[in-house]
Amino acid sequence: MAVIVSRRTKLQHWRAPLLVAALVPVAVPAFGQGPELRMLDQLEGGAWELRERGDGGVVQHLCLDNGRKLIQLRHPGAPCSSVVVDDKADEVTVQYTCRGRGYGRTRIRRESNGLVQIDSQGIVNGLPFSFSAEGRKVGTCGK
Repeated sequence: MAVIVSRRTKLQHWRAPLLVAALVPVAVPAFGQGPELRMLDQLEGGAWELRERGDGGVVQHLCLDNGRKLIQLRHPGAPCSSVVVDDKADEVTVQYTCRGRGYGRTRIRRESNGLVQIDSQGIVNGLPFSFSAEGRKVGTCGK
């Protein structure tokens, strides 16, 4: 009789993981989201002006063909790995690391597809940075 109980117990333990494994692929797509950082892809391309808040009020001009470029303003073009911390319809937060060059954490809030608020901080070339800026589309890019 001990042999029968043992076989039944082994069989029951074997079925439970299969049942769970069979249900997981069905459940995941039902709770899935759309592509990450979709809000940044909706920003208008063209000439943008970034006006930093604070004492200096530094103004930076850039030709924006992709809103994702706003994430790494202090590490432009650097190959960095990133983690999406928060991804909402009108606000994203991304933390990124550029090996040997530093890292940053950027929060971008969209007011419209041509107006955003940016807060970023981190380390670039061994020195800390922190800034808040308003980004506004001001026209088309010149050639």
